[in-house]
Amino acid sequence: MRFASLGSGSEGNGLIVEAAPGDGRDRPWRVMVDCGFGVRAAEARLTRLGIEPSTLDAILVTHEHGDHIGGVFALARRHGLAVWASHGTLQSVMTERFPNISVNVCSGHARFSVGPIVVSPFPVPHDAREPTQFVFDDGLHRLGLLTDTGRGTSHIVDSLSGCDGLVMECNHDPAMLEVSDYPYALKRRIGGDYGHLSNEAAAEIVSRLDRSKLRHLVAAHLSRSNNTPDLARAALASATGWDVGRIAVADQDTGIGWIDLSRELRKTDVKKPA
Repeated sequence: MRFASLGSGSEGNGLIVEAAPGDGRDRPWRVMVDCGFGVRAAEARLTRLGIEPSTLDAILVTHEHGDHIGGVFALARRHGLAVWASHGTLQSVMTERFPNISVNVCSGHARFSVGPIVVSPFPVPHDAREPTQFVFDDGLHRLGLLTDTGRGTSHIVDSLSGCDGLVMECNHDPAMLEVSDYPYALKRRIGGDYGHLSNEAAAEIVSRLDRSKLRHLVAAHLSRSNNTPDLARAALASATGWDVGRIAVADQDTGIGWIDLSRELRKTDVKKPA
């Protein structure tokens, strides 16, 4: 199994998870998590990763905020893709604007499969109707995704323990957020229990995980204004004891290129897609 990011941040998010066919099929199984980009931008970002949009098998949605769901239904309609989201998320959007789309309801406590990829949603504290994050398992490796979360919970730690790879929100540095020119209410929302994870909060969650299989750790959803890649890497490195060069960062403009969960990450592998 491997994964890549189309881009990560408040201006748009998208993650691709790919598993080998293993069943006589002539192409990999691919799921996209969120699409916060317009259709043309999403298609361009997929092409950059070598993916024809019609070869996606599903789009999974974490929650209804525009930087995650903005392009989901338009992309699904254009390329005939199935969509999976929680009941609360679907109730928050007007899916009737996009007829003839296969829409599937997933629970935050029940697994489902897209081909060989077993998807385990889990609920998170965020200011949305029924937000979920996901763990992906192809029978050989597990990838965990955690963004748009205000704080860690025991259930989050249990869900993400034992993963081979982890994409972890490191949204902001509290000191930078406090002195930013953001309105007071927005600062409180971002830093609150239903907002976004700070570098320190992300590191605290990672420190509590069973990391015995963890090979790949990617910092994601960094604020352009209130964080830096160096601060995010340092926080996650402190939680793992890894060298900071081993921590990858998915940025807003280019995301991050393919990472194979079967390979150890080297410093030279931390690079952007072409």
